[in-house]
Amino acid sequence: MKKIRQYALCLLTLLLIVTGCAQKKRLHFCGSAENDLYQLLIAEKFNVHRYDTPEAAVANAPKGSGVIIAADAYPEERTVVPHSVYEMAAQKKVRLYMEYPQSVPGLEISGKRHHATLERGVVSSTVFGEALKPMELLGMHACTVLEAKAENPLMVLAKVAGFDRAEYGIDDVHTYPLLVQRDHVMAAMTKLTNFRSARYGPQASWKKVWEYILSWLSADTVQLKTWPSDVTPMYARNQPMPKDALQKSVAKGVDWFYKGRFFIHPEGRERWSQYQGDGVTPFGPPMPREMPNGDGSLGILEGHASKVSKDGSQQYRYWIRADVQGEAAHALAAGGNLLGKPEYLDQAKKLVDFIYSSGLGKTDPESPVFGLISWSLTHPNVHYGDDNARAILGVIGAAAYLGTEAWNKEIAANILSNFRLSGIQGFQEGRLDHMAISEKGWQHFAKRDFVNPHPHFESWMWACYLWLYDKTGYRPLLEKAKTAIRLTMEAYPEQWKWTNGIQQERARMLLPLAWLVRVEDTAEHREWLDRMVAKLLDNQQPSGAIREELGAGHSGFGRTTSNATYGTTEAPLIFENGDSVADMLYTSNFAFFGLNEAAHATGNPRYHRALKKLSDFLTRIQVDSKAHPDLDGAWFRAFDYGRWDYWASNADHGWGAWCTLTGWIQSWIVATQVLVADQNSYWELTKDANTTGEMGKLIKLMMGKGKNGQER
Repeated sequence: MKKIRQYALCLLTLLLIVTGCAQKKRLHFCGSAENDLYQLLIAEKFNVHRYDTPEAAVANAPKGSGVIIAADAYPEERTVVPHSVYEMAAQKKVRLYMEYPQSVPGLEISGKRHHATLERGVVSSTVFGEALKPMELLGMHACTVLEAKAENPLMVLAKVAGFDRAEYGIDDVHTYPLLVQRDHVMAAMTKLTNFRSARYGPQASWKKVWEYILSWLSADTVQLKTWPSDVTPMYARNQPMPKDALQKSVAKGVDWFYKGRFFIHPEGRERWSQYQGDGVTPFGPPMPREMPNGDGSLGILEGHASKVSKDGSQQYRYWIRADVQGEAAHALAAGGNLLGKPEYLDQAKKLVDFIYSSGLGKTDPESPVFGLISWSLTHPNVHYGDDNARAILGVIGAAAYLGTEAWNKEIAANILSNFRLSGIQGFQEGRLDHMAISEKGWQHFAKRDFVNPHPHFESWMWACYLWLYDKTGYRPLLEKAKTAIRLTMEAYPEQWKWTNGIQQERARMLLPLAWLVRVEDTAEHREWLDRMVAKLLDNQQPSGAIREELGAGHSGFGRTTSNATYGTTEAPLIFENGDSVADMLYTSNFAFFGLNEAAHATGNPRYHRALKKLSDFLTRIQVDSKAHPDLDGAWFRAFDYGRWDYWASNADHGWGAWCTLTGWIQSWIVATQVLVADQNSYWELTKDANTTGEMGKLIKLMMGKGKNGQER
């Protein structure tokens, strides 16, 4: 009996092996050995046979097997399959997948090609089952689609609004058939086998698409064990991280500035000028890898646009913004200090000096805009108080790490210049024009009775007032900050304005509230801070991610209201509350910095635990990419923590889901990671800044008052 069982087991094993081999032998591939799908099939241990021509592939395919014909010459040349090959495949009952075809029997394919920009793939059939339902979305960066007429396509390309599904349907938009199934032929009107190199996403959704296609081709169920990607998070959701993961995160984060060739070098000035233009659409191809890095004295570029090319590369934003210079200087100095890299410190100094040598920082004491920092080189007369706050906080942080007082006058002048432009209630509004300031005088703005409960634009300048008050004792700074903070907290949440989401507004309030506790530690001030932290942490996930949330009313850029408006304005990453997305441009980055300050200001263990979770999350989702060195070490704006993938609505026309920023995103995350590693706060880091010597002269010059705020 024992021998019979062993014989039966061996026979069953042999049968399974033969059956498995027979199934895998059904797949025959025509195309390059470098093709993404072919490489995946080899990695998955398929016994796939490769051929150089469609004729050879179909001729050698056994009856009833599957043949894949890839578009090697895409997008320049369409795939030509002779009619005789189609006939041969039909006679042999060979299932045929082909892409970007010159012709397909029974399909009307025009000679026109459509180059996708904002369009995404939309599931338009039930064939994918519960895995991919109709109206679910798939990203297809910069694909080229052949225009065709086809009934009941499996997928179409369309410009539609939504996070992961076409929320308004597709009836009111032009659609392009993407994947069509007719008898023994499945035809893609674009190239789908380049899913890895073109960075199609979400990855889990494309895996399901290909499992369906491969199952159809092989007439058997195919479940792929892996899914390759050229751009991945550093660590999986539950993967144990090494003890030095935090320090590695900082090292990669700073090194990214250099890998991206973002520092303008004299040899790259012409290229920068060409693509920056007037700053409205400063997009261009990536910096060549052979381009040397500058030393910081000519500034640093903004980062990547959320425009992914067919080869997986991303366009650059060739724009010189003032806030980015200060923020990047802070990150470089912090990283240089932690990692023992003096060259980083040197470039940090040069970036700060560039703010003033380039004219971005206004240094004429006779000018009504003395002390202000312009928005950018292309917009020298535009002023944003929030941009000034982030720029000058970057300068302060860099100065602390460098151990220099070289910019004390500029620091104090900037904060005072913003202070005198804020109204009697402490609000300044989002944007001011230098010409208007010059014509009306700063006194006009100082006398305004104006309330603007919009933390994204207002709150970090209040933090600057509190910081300078702590260093100088100039009480009007404290009083104006307290008034503005009180009015804003009293207006929460019904009267708050929000830009891309209510969550980012809460995140921005953490810093001034934490520093208000530093200068006046009262029960009320602690309650305000705890209220904001609690609301923010209501949305913190087990992974540490902070889920985005839309507010009610007073929206600057709420959810996209129609398919037609998708991609035409700034926009949130989500469509509705509950979408599993974290935003590193507007929320998580600033929450990280503010939460660290709140934790150290109060010693609250809940804050410290949340801070640690957020730090770990940011460490995990940092980009890891050998194929794209200019992305390696970055943080994208969007991360879908549900899928654990870089995915979100890309509706924002300027800073979409896959954008990077040397300033807003990268710098605040890197600099705060350093503070977490050092178990320190920015407040303590900068406590010895000595601006008192400059204040008396500046107050007299700029305010017409003495040091104690009295009229002279």
